[in-house]
Amino acid sequence: MRGLRVSVPVTESHLPGRHPPDGAPDPPYASVLSLAEASPRAAARFRLGGRRSCCLATRSRRSPSFEPVPIRTTEKPPPRESRVAPMKVELAAQTSQTSTPLPPSPEAASASPPAEDAPLLPDAGVRRRAACGRFAQRSGSFRREVGRAAAETFLLTRLTLILLRYLGIGYRWIRQFLALCCYTLLLMPGFIQVVYYYFFSSQVHRSVVYGDQPRNRLDLYMPTSTTGLKPVVAFVTGGAWIIGYKGWGALLGRRLAERGIIVACIDYRNFPQGTIGDMVEDASQGIAFVCKNITSYGGDPSRIYLVGQSAGAHIAACALLNQAIRESGEGDTSSWSVSQLKAYFGISGGYNLLNLVDHFHRRGLYRSIFLSIMEGEVSLQKFSPQMMIMESSARSAVSLLPRIILFHGTSDYSIPPAESQAFADALQQQGARADLFLYEGKTHTDLFLQDPLRGGRDKMLEEIARVIHSEDPDAAAQHLVVVPVARRLVPEFMLKLAGRVSPF
Repeated sequence: MRGLRVSVPVTESHLPGRHPPDGAPDPPYASVLSLAEASPRAAARFRLGGRRSCCLATRSRRSPSFEPVPIRTTEKPPPRESRVAPMKVELAAQTSQTSTPLPPSPEAASASPPAEDAPLLPDAGVRRRAACGRFAQRSGSFRREVGRAAAETFLLTRLTLILLRYLGIGYRWIRQFLALCCYTLLLMPGFIQVVYYYFFSSQVHRSVVYGDQPRNRLDLYMPTSTTGLKPVVAFVTGGAWIIGYKGWGALLGRRLAERGIIVACIDYRNFPQGTIGDMVEDASQGIAFVCKNITSYGGDPSRIYLVGQSAGAHIAACALLNQAIRESGEGDTSSWSVSQLKAYFGISGGYNLLNLVDHFHRRGLYRSIFLSIMEGEVSLQKFSPQMMIMESSARSAVSLLPRIILFHGTSDYSIPPAESQAFADALQQQGARADLFLYEGKTHTDLFLQDPLRGGRDKMLEEIARVIHSEDPDAAAQHLVVVPVARRLVPEFMLKLAGRVSPF
């Protein structure tokens, strides 16, 4: 590269220090001139390395003269994207035009057409993702169940400690508690089968939410037959207003479901979580839920029956009378109406709390605790169904009541049968339709627990099913009501021993 020199035709007006005339464009090689005058090496680097190339004149060794050569510039090629994009647009336009398809070959014409509706099997990745999704869903459901069980266990423990503080160290309730443990142990063979049915049967829908409170839940027991709308029983369980739970109605729900009846076991707040006012409110809200939503579960909203046992019979009767009084006075049917119930069944219930305070105290439910449950002594009359219907403000409400059927055992020591007898008499005096069934020699739990565990014919359940199905003329005419014979769940000798040690 030694001896290279750049020669460009430069006019006088374009020499350094001179300016071109107005309107004259700068020559494209003016900057190259200044570069060549400054350094020949810089000019060489510009020619070799830059995108824009210049054709420079070199001096031939044979000729000492210079021949001026104009500098030629090349434009920078456009980027690849700008060149490819028009090609893509043109190709898409060509493929979008309709073209005449080629005639099929003889082999393709003779072949049978593919089945267009044949389902395509998902690939392994799709199946694997679906399996992972199902596993995650089951894991989330299991975690929610465990969390709910832990929360309920914590709540039960806390309430038990509060209850023990109320009970103190009295010997009566301790004796009753030990008797309850023995009673449960003797009936354990049947309880295990009922618990298995409760948790694993597809006919049981557990913990359906009906309200905002922690225990506003109910269990649904569905018949095996799904043809047509079924009659419905809303059941309020007992438990001395302290240990009530919706699961206690599992055996009754199973037996009635076998007779083609949907059973909704309503849970409610117990003491000390709530008092009698809260219990009645929860029961009323559960009844309202059944009346409004039972159609979604295959129930007939025109054939709903209310059933209560022991303390549940008292709570259900209070809810029924309170709603009747509201309707007769204010006409309030916003939640549910008494006319939606076809009948009320009360099993071994207490309906006059004024007569039961001393009786419960002798049985181990101390006066202080009982009055705390009933919101004080002044509220005993307010929450006594027998006294409620005797008031002048409630006499017009009696005419709105459905048919009332009471069941009681003559050997019931927890709640004397005179309670049902007095309540039935008071209802009849006020013009209500009331019937009483007394079962000779039956205790407080025989009608509800021992007799269903014994198997065979159950007189009380048969009477309930007969009344419910009698409201269906088609079933009665076609003799569709067939009462199945229940199998025995507990041996007879264990049932007799349990009856002897029963604290109820």
